[in-house]
Amino acid sequence: MSKNIPPFHLAFPVKDLEETHTFYTEILGCSTGRSSDHWIDFNMWGHQVVAHLSPDEAKESAKGAVDGKGVPVRHFGVILEMDEWQALSKRVEEAGIEFIIEPYIRFKGEPGEQATMFFLDPSGNALEFKAFGDKRQIFAK
Repeated sequence: MSKNIPPFHLAFPVKDLEETHTFYTEILGCSTGRSSDHWIDFNMWGHQVVAHLSPDEAKESAKGAVDGKGVPVRHFGVILEMDEWQALSKRVEEAGIEFIIEPYIRFKGEPGEQATMFFLDPSGNALEFKAFGDKRQIFAK
């Protein structure tokens, strides 16, 4: 895996920009870039994710089975260092946000072992944050 990973760009629909701003800055700790009355750029761990006001498109995703859990098919997030993942898990819990999948170790003892958690933003967009004890496991087969 490259040490110089270029930042990615992702745009997603939201129901309300103000509650989205609060969630992404106060809970996730993202800073903001440019914005308008219709969108906000967030710096999500160095990646540009853009919330676009589109209430009709903002909805929860269907779920598929992974490791015996109902994982939202449409989701995004970041692979964090383990200490960052643990701190985020605690912030999410303390904020009273309900987990879709509570923090746990997925694929324990198998290739791809990872810490993972899923929760929704205020518009129903599913977020997954992961951490690997061994980053060589990110693409393990």
